[in-house]
Amino acid sequence: MSNQTLTITDNRTGKTYSVGIENGAIKATDLRQIKLAEADDPGLCTYDPGFMNTASCKSRITYIDGDKGVLEYRGYPIAQLAESCTFLEVAYLLYHGELPNEKQLTDWVNQITTHTILHENVKQFMTGFRYDAHPMGIFVSTVAALSTFYPEAKKINDKSVRMKQFYRLLAKVPTIAAFAYRHNIGMPYAYPDNDLSYTGNFLNMMFKKTETKYKPNKVMERALDILFILHADHEQNCSTNTMRSIGSAHTDPYSALAGAASALYGPLHGGANEAVLRMLREIGSVSKIPEFINRCKAGEVRLMGFGHRVYKNYDPRARIIKQTADEVFEVTGRNPLIDIAVELERIALNDDYFIKRKLYPNVDFYSGIIYEAMGLPSEMFTVMFAIPRTAGWLTHWEEMLDDEDQKIARPKQIYLGQGTRDLAPAARK
Repeated sequence: MSNQTLTITDNRTGKTYSVGIENGAIKATDLRQIKLAEADDPGLCTYDPGFMNTASCKSRITYIDGDKGVLEYRGYPIAQLAESCTFLEVAYLLYHGELPNEKQLTDWVNQITTHTILHENVKQFMTGFRYDAHPMGIFVSTVAALSTFYPEAKKINDKSVRMKQFYRLLAKVPTIAAFAYRHNIGMPYAYPDNDLSYTGNFLNMMFKKTETKYKPNKVMERALDILFILHADHEQNCSTNTMRSIGSAHTDPYSALAGAASALYGPLHGGANEAVLRMLREIGSVSKIPEFINRCKAGEVRLMGFGHRVYKNYDPRARIIKQTADEVFEVTGRNPLIDIAVELERIALNDDYFIKRKLYPNVDFYSGIIYEAMGLPSEMFTVMFAIPRTAGWLTHWEEMLDDEDQKIARPKQIYLGQGTRDLAPAARK
């Protein structure tokens, strides 16, 4: 018998079964052979709410080792990419599997840059939202609406058509995000400036006032590049799983991405950095941290920005963001919340209560502080997350469509409701 198998004995029947192991996993459908004698027994299935230990796909994009605190895109450590690359280089890497050479990068940047402008009807669509509409609500709705402007996107089996939608979406999400922000604060929309870099142009659309030519601050521009790289992908998280699930129905990428962004909108996913800021403001000062820590241990409050479903070690992205924060503060001035955050981190990392539970800072702990220092309201934080994650979502969508094993997402359920019963008309009177 091969050692790449699992032997299972069903104690209900005494029967023994052999199940193959491949890449450290067994096929869930192989469990169907394990059944009782009854003819209508569908066989064994697994029960795994939230996919705690279920692989929904095979992927070659992002690797995470949560116990060791490792995050890699296509084999490259995240720290090296953040130090040496621009976001668009990393987006190319995610999509194509390799970093671009000089010509490939020039062509890539040009293709994306030529698609930054929104159709005027899209702008009119966005003006229809209430003046105080949440920017993420505007973002989700507008991305979905783009599917009506580019109906050829439904030709998902045409790789050239898919490629064009990648250019369009990656180019247009910063424009949509910036327009949503300016709509929210009552300022006229600032059109893209294609002479600027990807992040420089985004800063232009966000913060340009009356100047003829906006000149982005280089430190802020680079900080955004780093933040975008860190958020570009993160394996099979809630929103990426949503992108794949919707895409498995052969939905166009705009509609699928709107669904992924809706998943990101949730406070348990993309809204976590907003919760960190609320926590730091609630603490109020460094002197009150010990009291807050005691309340955490008593279960009265949660320590936001610590711990992660995947990481049982220090989130590698958090280390990089912490360094980036110092560079941003040299330009913007020091955000007083950073002192509370640094001291809170120091105390928690040296407290046995948190060490035993493997609660380490995650990417959300410092990112909100940086965005606030840049002048962004907390309502924009999730939108800032969605811009770079678009690259990851679309890459997973592309990989999913090319996967021969992929089928439409349709999980099983364990039915616990009423058994078959007859309708008694008299009981309805």
